Amino acid sequence: MSLIKSISGIRGTIGGAPGEGLSPLDIVKFTAAYATFIKNTTTRSSRRIVVGRDARISGKMVNDIVVGTLTGMGFDVVNIGLATTPTTELAVVAEKACGGIILTASHNPKQWNALKLLNENGEFLNDSQGKEVLRIAESEEYRFVDVDSLGCVFANETYNSKHIDSVLKLNLVDVEAIKQANFTVAVDAVNSVGGVIIPELLRALGVKNVICLNCEPTGHFAHTPEPLPENLTQISDLLKTGVADVGFVVDPDVDRLAIVMENGEMFVEEYTLVAIADYVLSKTPGATVSNLSSSRALRVVTEKHGCSYSASAVGEVNVVTEMKRTGAVIGGEGNGGVIYPASHYGRDALVGVALFLSMLAKCGKKVSELKKTYPSYAIAKNKIELTPSIDVDAILDAVKAKFCTEKITDIDGVKIDFPNSWVHLRKSNTEPIIRIYSEAETMQEADELAQKIKDIIAQMV
Repeated sequence: MSLIKSISGIRGTIGGAPGEGLSPLDIVKFTAAYATFIKNTTTRSSRRIVVGRDARISGKMVNDIVVGTLTGMGFDVVNIGLATTPTTELAVVAEKACGGIILTASHNPKQWNALKLLNENGEFLNDSQGKEVLRIAESEEYRFVDVDSLGCVFANETYNSKHIDSVLKLNLVDVEAIKQANFTVAVDAVNSVGGVIIPELLRALGVKNVICLNCEPTGHFAHTPEPLPENLTQISDLLKTGVADVGFVVDPDVDRLAIVMENGEMFVEEYTLVAIADYVLSKTPGATVSNLSSSRALRVVTEKHGCSYSASAVGEVNVVTEMKRTGAVIGGEGNGGVIYPASHYGRDALVGVALFLSMLAKCGKKVSELKKTYPSYAIAKNKIELTPSIDVDAILDAVKAKFCTEKITDIDGVKIDFPNSWVHLRKSNTEPIIRIYSEAETMQEADELAQKIKDIIAQMV
């Protein structure tokens, strides 16, 4: 059993003793701590919190405990039922709520669940806010209200439709062009909430031919839910038969979007953001942002449009902070997470689908032809396991010193930029390992660069 407490939320496996997994007692503890934090910091006059969940088997159980705890803390709850992460984020703003909790463990297997915590702007808590919630939980500085102060529960399951409507109203979403293109689109929603909302979105966009794979929201994931190539053989094999123009794959909470080309090959998650940014910049020039571990291709495309690119530390909240600082028109992460401020500051696969189909309809190319227009890079993801006694920070400092003649970025670990490649080293917050991401023009070169860094670290150790 596992329980991971971090600034981004509380994640764990269902079952086991309190403190070992995500038990009912742990759910109460951290929900009450979050409610206390919101009570102490919100600027809203209401006492309203939005709760949404993905289709995990444990979802209803966790939902009932969270809702009961929030009302016991004196908050009214707007329970929006089965809803994506971005849908819940939008609902917080629409309800003028004090915050929101999304019940999803994202791409983790079915035995996991989590509480993802939002502020009153429908955005994830930042580092200091997340740490304060953890502090309140550990010190048990929460108090439940008396019987006359209990909150109420309001069910509102209209937000999937409202989310779709908001996507259709975006200026760069061209419903008529998509309709005229007469696309056939395949969808793999891994038996979670994406199976409800993505086909509905596609039909609203004018796509008449939708092929649904794993779209029943049972929570029994048909394959490992992270949308990586090795997990997407079913939709890949389907597209190899020539039955669809494009395939879309989402994770259980629908904030990541992977694209499968008409020939069954992967568009590659890193290029979801690259392609959509290319389209957005062609219509509305401006700054772009991704994290340090995302592909250099976004920078190349951004500069092609005469615009400026900047990188943030890893983590959605860090990307959003940098986007706000630079006034970026598009940004996100290389895991298929598209953040489009014209909609909201959150990764949103619905927005990604609508913008990509608009682009595809206007360019008149096959998806594989479109992919060839972008610079070709390959990313290798490695790690080095170390003993707990080793000073990881000292190793990172030594690596930085060794490559001091190269371009170094150290806002999040150490990133070394070479003329045609880069490598990014980050220490894990939960275990004694160094994560090593490297990118080059071929996978062989990326692997060789990672091995070079691993050999250097091995000599130091």
